[in-house]
Parts: sequence; C-alpha cells; structure tokens
Amino acid sequence: MALFVAIAAALTIVVLAVVLWPLWRESRGVALAGVLAFAVAALGLYRLVGTPAAIDAPAAAPTPRTMEEAVAQLEAQLQRDPGRADGWQLLGRSYEMLDRRAEARDAYARALKLDPDNPDLLVQTAQARLFADKDKRIDDEAVAMLRHALELQPEHQRARWFLGVWQRQEGQSAEAAETWEPLLAQVDPATANTLRVQIDAARRDAGLEPLPAPPPGAAARSANALTVKVSLDPDFASRVRLRGDASVFVIARIPDGPPMPVAAEKHPLQDLPMTVTLDDDDSPMPTQKLSALQEVEVFARLSSSGEAMRQDGDLESKPVRVKLPATDTIELVIGGK
Repeated sequence: MALFVAIAAALTIVVLAVVLWPLWRESRGVALAGVLAFAVAALGLYRLVGTPAAIDAPAAAPTPRTMEEAVAQLEAQLQRDPGRADGWQLLGRSYEMLDRRAEARDAYARALKLDPDNPDLLVQTAQARLFADKDKRIDDEAVAMLRHALELQPEHQRARWFLGVWQRQEGQSAEAAETWEPLLAQVDPATANTLRVQIDAARRDAGLEPLPAPPPGAAARSANALTVKVSLDPDFASRVRLRGDASVFVIARIPDGPPMPVAAEKHPLQDLPMTVTLDDDDSPMPTQKLSALQEVEVFARLSSSGEAMRQDGDLESKPVRVKLPATDTIELVIGGK
C-alpha cells in the first residue's frame, strides 16, 4: 500500500508538473501550490472513494478515471455515510476545482455542521459563501463564521483578512484597517508591502493618517525571523579532526512534529562560528512558513557527507524550543555535553 501511494503521488506530481510548466515559468509559487493542491485532492479522493485495499486483494474494483467520476463516487459514498466531515470538506474542495460554487458552499456547510469548531473549515465555508454569491459579498452568516474562527484561533490570517474585506464592503474603513494591521507581523515582506497599501487606503477613507513607514531594513526581515548563532564546543574542536568539506545545517522545525524543516540553511564548516537569520525565504515547503507558526525547535547539524538527510556519524547541537516571535539570539553549540 505504501509503495502504491508513493508511486501514485510521484505520477500525479510528474503529470501536473508537465501541465503547469508554463505557469512555473511565470510564477513558481503559484505553480507549486497548484501541484500540491491537486496532488493532495487526487490522493484524498482516491482514499475516500477508490480502492486502495485492492492492491492486496485478489480482485480489483473500478477506479475513477476523471475528476468528475471521482466526485460522483464521493457523492455516492457520502450518501451512504453522511457523517464524514472530512468527506464533505473534500467534496467542497473538489466542487471548487470544478467551478461548481453553489455546490461547494453547500458541501462545506454540511461539513461545518459535523465539525463546527474547526477554524480552517469555518473560513473555508465563509469563503465558499462569498464565491457563490452573485455580488461577491460576505453575508452575516459568513461574518459570524469568521468571528468564531478568530475566537478559536486569533492568529488565523485568512479569517482576519476576510473579516477586514467585509468591513470595507460595509464602509467600516477604520475597523478594517485595525483588523488587518496585526497581519503585518505575520506575513512575509512582499505580502506585508501589498497589505500596507490596502491598510493605508482604508485609513485614508476613514480620515486617518497612513501607517508610519517601517524602519530601515525591516522589509528584509520576515515575520518570526530567527537570529541563530552557531559554534563548535572548544574542547570538541580540539579533540576531533573534521573533514574540510563538512557542512553545517541550521534547522527550524515544528516541535514534536514531522522531521521536515520549516526553515533551513546550509553553510561550510569554515564559516563557524557564525550568525545566521532563518526566515520564510529559507523554507523548503511553500505551504509551511515560519511566519505562520507560534513555536519552533531550532538546532544545528554537522554533516560529514554534506547531505541534508541525517547520516550515521552526523552530530547535532542540543535543540532549543523557541516561542515566536523571538527577539533574542538563539545560541547553538555543536559537540557540547
């Protein structure tokens, strides 16, 4: 089964990479997001309505050949088992891909009835109501969903953004600016610059002065950026002969989460001791950024092979848990006790 999933994922990504190649040349971030979104949706649909167990079964059941067939099978599955919030949520996403906006709104509503305190689902449902509305306005029911999402997760960026959009639609420009301003500390510099224009426009419409200009150099530092100082333990360095081609990786990852880093930098051994800044530009995953996290675990790895994947003989510093945003320099020592 694991092999099947790996092969299926690889084939999905290869096919989508070919399809999205023109978009890649114009906007890599959008293309990557497209590949990931379609891959996850395809695998999710197959897991719910396909026949993964048939890999080990003597006879294989038919599998969907198109997105429309997969959606039809998912609809049938949910008719038999309507208590699956994740199934209705996936159906809503699938309808969105097929531009079936009203059906997406209704599917998300079914999911929300089963999982009413899920912040992401609350925002997805509110957004689906907006997109299904012929005038593209956020109604009172969607506003209640956005407010509830922020009660559950005050730093939910999309909930805060859409609530500000509603306030602008209602002529509440000062309130919209106040709603959006906390986002400036959470998003990457490019997004912050664009958002600042929207905030200043709202403040201007409300008769307020624009926001103060950011301090020099602030645009170069992403939200939740980390300053990390890395060094070798002196006693360790005096006792051990290290290869000249060894590398040092400085890594931030989710505590108690998957091993994949949310930010990482590679430096030659000769750079030690060194001070580096980890931020959103160092993220290997476009869907997971430092600016979206509240806590990370930071450590340094001395790699004799120079490879990012941990190998036998690699040496790591003691990990440090850090609450974000962090203002103090994080000190890591490799080879210490």
